[in-house]
Amino acid sequence: MLAVDPSSKRSGGSLLGDRVRIQHDPKDDAVLIRSTAAGTRLGGLAEPTRDAAQALTAAFDIVVVETVGVGQSETDVEELCDTVAVVVQPGSGDTLQFLKAGIMEVPDVLVVTKADMGDAAMRARRDLAAALRAVGSRDTPVVAVSSIPPPSGIEELAQALDAHRADLDIEAVRTRMRRMAALSAFAAEHGEAGMRALGGRREAERLLGEQDPQLAVPEVVAALKAKAAV
Repeated sequence: MLAVDPSSKRSGGSLLGDRVRIQHDPKDDAVLIRSTAAGTRLGGLAEPTRDAAQALTAAFDIVVVETVGVGQSETDVEELCDTVAVVVQPGSGDTLQFLKAGIMEVPDVLVVTKADMGDAAMRARRDLAAALRAVGSRDTPVVAVSSIPPPSGIEELAQALDAHRADLDIEAVRTRMRRMAALSAFAAEHGEAGMRALGGRREAERLLGEQDPQLAVPEVVAALKAKAAV
């Protein structure tokens, strides 16, 4: 599990408390939990998260990435993970609020926590389903879960995640993610001037399609720089 915690604007520090909160046997070599501070990076991830996730896929069956949060701009996780689950707690908004937050286009699975709260959790589930219909995402499952004994919804959530993954062409998805990540990194470093040097975003995406699918993100970024001569 790769967790990303927000950094304080005042001190620059970060609590990195997920390793303390999540109970597991530290002697269990099959589980690794690593918390990283987001620092000044926008998008919901930390600078090393992408490289760490790609490296860990060789050693672990599943890599879970927990972001600082997902909103109108914290959506970099969409370019990293095969399946994106957005977690919402009851009382965090209504249909309009979810639409305003800009998250309805991101999730492959929506999760409502604290299902033991009853009506509040079910209302959140209905509001999310309505927001999904408003953006035309009728096939996105909305699952309500609770960790209060006896736990509920966990198997349903696992099945929803497995079902989404089963329909994916993993290699094609990850190739596209690497290319989009490279384009984001290039734009962050060189801004609009760099994008114009490539001929605009559409031309940049065409150039990405010409790259070797096996190239890592830094290599694709280098290829874009060479094309733009920046």
